[in-house]
Amino acid sequence: MSNIDDVKEYLVALQNRICAELEQLDGKATFARDAWERSGGGGGVSRVLSQGRVFEQAGVGFSHVFGGEMPPSATKARPELAGKSFQAVGVSLVLHPENPYIPTTHANLRFFTAGERKPVWWFGGGYDLTPYYPFHEDVVHWHAVAKAACEPYGRDLYPRYKEWCDKYFYLKHREETRGVGGLFFDDVNEQGFEKSFAFVQSIGDSFLRAYKPIVNKRITHPYGERQRDFQLYRRGRYVEFNLIYDRGTLFGLQSGGRTESILMSLPPMVRWAYNWRPEPDSPEEKLYRDYLRPRDWLGEVPTD
Repeated sequence: MSNIDDVKEYLVALQNRICAELEQLDGKATFARDAWERSGGGGGVSRVLSQGRVFEQAGVGFSHVFGGEMPPSATKARPELAGKSFQAVGVSLVLHPENPYIPTTHANLRFFTAGERKPVWWFGGGYDLTPYYPFHEDVVHWHAVAKAACEPYGRDLYPRYKEWCDKYFYLKHREETRGVGGLFFDDVNEQGFEKSFAFVQSIGDSFLRAYKPIVNKRITHPYGERQRDFQLYRRGRYVEFNLIYDRGTLFGLQSGGRTESILMSLPPMVRWAYNWRPEPDSPEEKLYRDYLRPRDWLGEVPTD
């Protein structure tokens, strides 16, 4: 039997903890708090940090929404739930650093329950990393933390959810991954509520352990106009993915969520360039050649 109140308590605390640690990491800006209500039922709290020392924009949102009918994005793979009442609680964050040598990152954790008699429930979520000028050691660290968070709940989970992440964060129209992946999972309930919830907490608690050391290593890395222009260009891929493929964006919009809070994941500055290609043997080409494809990051010998 699921207990949405326990999940909600954990996610609210996780939002507060992540915001506090990111403020300390940034050292300049603080998160503005914006509470909102949904006309169909429920609401949330969006917290946004802008124009910081580290983060050009960082958004960490919590939501708890409910209603009489599941939206199409949630029932596409579960047609038997169409028309059923639902509750959804989650935390979602996207961090857009200013320094192009610090990767953008995204994480979310969510819990759904649908139907009143014999309700169906499941957890979903994960996190992924989107570097512009990647360092192999950073990517290995990121995946090592993800693997360690998964292993107490099954040695097969990291390879399964890593592969799922590579497939999910793939831009078919560009024929490239969004970044270097991480974890993606959905429909998690096979181990029962207590163990599934413990797994989700392990993932949530590991996020900052995965990301903060990378920020601290790259925070003082010098950059110029070329690196900044490339970062803004690559941010365009982030926008394309979120508006075309992202399930969370579709769910939020289709369920009547608050548009400003749903789209706070988008970067504050971005650019597109027609038919642009990186110069041969450039650092920008290295991203495309070596990083924007699925790889066994923990099993390969580094080439850089």
